[in-house]
Amino acid sequence: MQTLLEAFLQQTVTFAAIMDPVGVSAMMLGMLSHQATRSEVLTIARQATWTITIAFFVVLLAGDAILRAFGIDQNSLKVIGGIVLLMMALEMLGSGNSRMLSADNQDKVGVIPLGIPMIFGAGLFTTVIILRQQAETLSGMGMTIAAFLVNALVMYLVLRYAIHIRKLLGMTAENVITKLMGLITGAIAIQFIVDGIVTLGKHYL
Repeated sequence: MQTLLEAFLQQTVTFAAIMDPVGVSAMMLGMLSHQATRSEVLTIARQATWTITIAFFVVLLAGDAILRAFGIDQNSLKVIGGIVLLMMALEMLGSGNSRMLSADNQDKVGVIPLGIPMIFGAGLFTTVIILRQQAETLSGMGMTIAAFLVNALVMYLVLRYAIHIRKLLGMTAENVITKLMGLITGAIAIQFIVDGIVTLGKHYL
């Protein structure tokens, strides 16, 4: 029981660091006009949440098939996934402006580019597949699903109340939280890379 709880907490923190709800909410506000209404923000929050949830279950269920189809070793995926996460972490620790995109059609911004690829991008894609590979039991799989759904709910709430959260936190606190998420994401990335290289080294040597 304790092991499952530890796995749940670890995966919850992992998803939270990669998804970075506060940073994503700032990007969403940057894509919207200053005249955006609460109704528009609510619609975008719903679109983004449904998009990442559907994408999560597609990757979770089809991840193994994807790996087999391309003949990819899970440890190779760990290495490249770790590199992708490390790039994301460095971006979060930097200015983060490269993740900003303009939205021509605000009606669909919750799906693209906010849901995919801003929230559910390459880093989250590889992380879901890696965690799926590491889940040895149905209970382990359940912990992964629960950890993601908790973060999806948090993401929805943060996006829905993004305007109020920005006013409450201010730009400085918002930037500090994003930097902390960047540090955590970087640590997770290094762990993925080292684990993958060590396992691959043992296999081929």
